[in-house]
Amino acid sequence: MPKIPLVPLHWHLPAHPKSVRRARHAVTESLPPALRPNLGDDLGLLTSELVTNAIRHGADGRDDDLIELVLWPADGHYWLAVSDPGMGKPALAHPGAEAENGRGLLLVDHIATAWTVRPRPTRGTSVVAGLAYRGGG
Repeated sequence: MPKIPLVPLHWHLPAHPKSVRRARHAVTESLPPALRPNLGDDLGLLTSELVTNAIRHGADGRDDDLIELVLWPADGHYWLAVSDPGMGKPALAHPGAEAENGRGLLLVDHIATAWTVRPRPTRGTSVVAGLAYRGGG
């Protein structure tokens, strides 16, 4: 009999700055306790950056805009997909030393084992990032 995979965890949150903290907490608390010391901080930071970007750049300000998060383990990684209704394609920026913004995807690029941007089949964009782990989950 094949091993049955875990069902991905899934959240919809309002496209509002208050959702960043909620998303970070939901994702890190969903990790198996044995993995939290190794992955919790990095996964929390990835969640914060990706949800913040989705709210700032992917939502169009409508009250019904939602940010979607999906978390699942596969192939020795924990994968996080953050999706928004926007049609833009996030890209790495290289802001100057005085810039106050624009470093979110640089952090994602530095922390994540792998990441990519995917258009959604109906409307919107997803950023998917993975963190490698060993055992415990």
